[in-house]
Amino acid sequence: MPTVERDRLEKIAHAATRGTIAAMAMTGLRTVTQSMGWVPKSPPEVVLERGDDRDLAAWFGSHNREVLVQAAHWAYGAAGGAIFGSLPEGVRRRAWAGPVYGVILWLAFEGALAPMLWVPREGRAAERAALLADHVLYGLVLSEIRRRPQA
Repeated sequence: MPTVERDRLEKIAHAATRGTIAAMAMTGLRTVTQSMGWVPKSPPEVVLERGDDRDLAAWFGSHNREVLVQAAHWAYGAAGGAIFGSLPEGVRRRAWAGPVYGVILWLAFEGALAPMLWVPREGRAAERAALLADHVLYGLVLSEIRRRPQA
């Protein structure tokens, strides 16, 4: 495999790992916002716990519910990270790129995935703000918060 292609794949794999870590950070923030009552159920919980024949959590058993929810969220985070890693380096290196990308992922879920999955999204302002905040956090972690070397 040519070096350029290998380097590109390594960057994408690294970004997928960062996406997983960023989703884990979101889990921590969601634990706080759910404990405060701002977010009744996270989007992964709502998607996987339909309460009908589409209830994926029930297929895996109630004792595995939280594992399934987290695994699905981390996989989604990894996929989002891989896509971010495939963006041009000039875009990824911008300080705003990660947070803006996180917000774009949230808007894509709200505008496209949620309706396709029959997810009701009539949340209150506090819920919307909390979900926005954890997607900004996702983007910050994904873009590796650190001082970049000056060229």
